[in-house]
Amino acid sequence: MSDVLTESEVESLLAALEPNGPAATAPVSRGDADANGVSLYDFKRPERVSKEQIRALRGLHEGFSREFGAGLSNLMRTIVEVKLVAVDQLTYGEFLFSLENPTCFNLLRAASLDGHMVLELSPAVVYPLVDRLLGGGRGSGAGDPPPDRPLTDIESRLVGRMTTLAIEALERTWESLTDLQLSLVQTESNPQLVQVVPPNEVVVLVAFELTLGEARGMMNLCIPFNTLEPVAARFSGDAWSTYGKRSSDPRERVVLDRGVSRARVPLDVTLAITTLTARDLADLAPGDVILTECDSREGLELRVGGKPAFRCRPGALRGHKAVRVTGPVLKPVDPRLVPLGEAKPTGEAVANASAGAGS
Repeated sequence: MSDVLTESEVESLLAALEPNGPAATAPVSRGDADANGVSLYDFKRPERVSKEQIRALRGLHEGFSREFGAGLSNLMRTIVEVKLVAVDQLTYGEFLFSLENPTCFNLLRAASLDGHMVLELSPAVVYPLVDRLLGGGRGSGAGDPPPDRPLTDIESRLVGRMTTLAIEALERTWESLTDLQLSLVQTESNPQLVQVVPPNEVVVLVAFELTLGEARGMMNLCIPFNTLEPVAARFSGDAWSTYGKRSSDPRERVVLDRGVSRARVPLDVTLAITTLTARDLADLAPGDVILTECDSREGLELRVGGKPAFRCRPGALRGHKAVRVTGPVLKPVDPRLVPLGEAKPTGEAVANASAGAGS
């Protein structure tokens, strides 16, 4: 329905059209200061999310769009494109008025954030996806309008499979920030019946476009700022992806262990080092003994990949020359690193420290 202008607004428009009428005043944009240094601020739409956080949210959900698109294509057995369209902040009331009625309105609860999120799927893409799951071709064409009715029970169950895929993809995307632990609380066809936050509350709207053949539709992820606020500080250009630690997969550890255990590394042992003259070397004969300056009680040095690793003693095993490992190589302690008033570590303490560092 078109807006109806009041009498004063009509008079203002007529006065602006007159050749000698008052010059139209250029509107002062929000945040721009006038000659007196006064800037306009709209309290109905406060900017609580910075541009840097908006950029971080965009980068985060670009990964979600790729992962959700791959999962949805696998479910539909055909190519479904999911493209991130925009990330913006607005009020919850504006978000509700922008939605169709009926629509697929899913209320999600994030346990770790103590708040709710909204995942809305447009009927323009929901019904083609349902048609595909029920054995149709590529769904209804672009010219076929979606049915003007709520989803049936069977259709709701099928859409629930898509919602589950989106929830799992969101949890994996957000795991670097927090463990969302999302759960589906409620599904409604009329968005006006669900009041998640007050209408003037700021929300972040992440809009996606879903394409199945010729059918296109929107999917909106609405995150109220009070839900996002506990982790809002982590959304920075270069730090948001560093939060959290991914737990190691036992299968990856087994594969890594097998790969490392089969790797070949060179080992070499130096028996002794001494200096001989050319005459002594020329006069050597079998049975001669060469004197060295190495202490036999210290043992030999076993190098792994050219680096000293263990102490060992020479010997023989089943007719082959062999060495027996007696312990790790003790690194010398720099006396400058020992604080004044503290005793220098003994050989046993250094050995324990070296063993702990190598474990």
